[in-house]
Amino acid sequence: MKKYHMRLLYFLLSLCIGIQVMAQTNPIIPKPVSYQSLATAGVKLDASSKIVGPAKYQAQLQYLQASLKQQTGLQLSINKQVPKSGSYLLIQEDPTQIDKAEMYLLESKGNEIKITVKDIRGLVNAIQTLLQICPLQKSSSFEVPAVAIKDYPRFEYRGMHLDVVRHMFPLEFIKKYIDYLTFHKFNTFHWHLTDDQGWRIEILSYPKLNSIGSWRNATLIGHFKDTPARYDSTRYGGFYTRKEVKEVIAYAALRGIEVIPEIDIPGHSRATITAYPEFSTKPDTTWNVATTWGMYNRQNNVLAPRPATFTFLRTIFHEISDLFPSKYIHVGGDECSKLWWKADPFSQAFMKEKGLKDEHALQTYFISQSAKYLKEKNKQVIGWHEILEGELDTSAIVMNWGGAKEGIEAGKLKHRVIMTPGKPYYFDHYQSHDPNDSLAIHGYNTMDSVYQYDPVPAALRDAKLDQYIIGGQANVWTEYMGYGTKVEYMIFPRMTALSESLWTPAEQKNLDDFRNRLKQNMQPRYDFWGAHYFKQWEQWTRDKQ
Repeated sequence: MKKYHMRLLYFLLSLCIGIQVMAQTNPIIPKPVSYQSLATAGVKLDASSKIVGPAKYQAQLQYLQASLKQQTGLQLSINKQVPKSGSYLLIQEDPTQIDKAEMYLLESKGNEIKITVKDIRGLVNAIQTLLQICPLQKSSSFEVPAVAIKDYPRFEYRGMHLDVVRHMFPLEFIKKYIDYLTFHKFNTFHWHLTDDQGWRIEILSYPKLNSIGSWRNATLIGHFKDTPARYDSTRYGGFYTRKEVKEVIAYAALRGIEVIPEIDIPGHSRATITAYPEFSTKPDTTWNVATTWGMYNRQNNVLAPRPATFTFLRTIFHEISDLFPSKYIHVGGDECSKLWWKADPFSQAFMKEKGLKDEHALQTYFISQSAKYLKEKNKQVIGWHEILEGELDTSAIVMNWGGAKEGIEAGKLKHRVIMTPGKPYYFDHYQSHDPNDSLAIHGYNTMDSVYQYDPVPAALRDAKLDQYIIGGQANVWTEYMGYGTKVEYMIFPRMTALSESLWTPAEQKNLDDFRNRLKQNMQPRYDFWGAHYFKQWEQWTRDKQ
């Protein structure tokens, strides 16, 4: 009997110690700058608990209310004042404590969970942290652990891209995608809306972009390197209406997400010249919207430098600028084949007239003109790193999908740079070498390679030019992602790794610790969301190249 009591006592002590260790362990992804477990009781929340905060954050308070109900089942009411009794969530502003954009403080003890911020993004970020220390199950009451958290991002730009051209996704999935970004504390949604395979946004000024350019007659089956190539015979396409675009923008803004549209020019324009052949280097040709991928140097997809083309660009960029509140518009500028300009007498005559030494200079001319049109609307250009093939004003932000070399070159020219290298930030690449894995374009980008990548090249840091790297982004090209479930499979858990890589101070990153938090805290959340994800991430690591 004595041995039984001793074993029972040992078990209870072990259980208590285990609970205490769990309370003291930081479960948050991305890892906060500072996380302290307090030696006091946590805050008990139940149906009588209140949410209190400034009226200016009313939409975010309602978002917090809905998020807690969805996750825990508790419906907390929103009060104008702190209650005289019972527990409550208090949102407050204090500029003396908050000195960085998107920063927040979260303290939980006694009857109060106090969140201190100075902007919408800071509050939304704090809400995501709070959700991670609340139970992931329905309950009539629960205790939020006593903690003190101080947090802010390492980089000002933290983005996720989504290509809706190769494959288009329903409006509800776009919102779900934004929810994923919000939870992971990203602040930018890069919406890739035009390309060779279609035009995915309603345009009033040039309606044939939608009636013709938004639809292709077939789509490639299998990999684009397969021979012989096979195609289905299904007409595919569509576009987001202006009403839907505004709905997405508003949905994102409430969550502190900036939506940056991409209108890809002067290459990747096959859908445009199909709708309006007069903008092409062969205006008498009848084109078709692309049905395959990888058009560079294979099929004509460039705009010709005609007066009507520049009128088109000015009109389009003005219409896009009026629709999107973002101060940035992405103009593409990548993979612009020079073959068609070289073979076009009109393009060559234009280059001679303008004193452009080669086709690279002509590409820069297109980007410079587009930047001028956008400046008329107080917008700023972002472009892929090929926009630096000529001499370009440093006001343009460079989105570098190349390697460290291109990032260093842009930084030395004093352009602000967003790092989005194909290796490891292209999430359309394979996550394994399993021959039975779902079809992808090529490559091998693992979760741990995403986590361990540092967006700041050492050469820029050594040259004290690291301030020109303003952040990073993963790109999701959807040639082989026909459904939202496939997108989820390709982004998770790599997107989770990226979030911490861009948020957490570099010196605090720890891969083993991240793996533990991913397994214990994020995988259950993927399941809670009903999201598909790559489950073999522990097996397939970057050392298995």
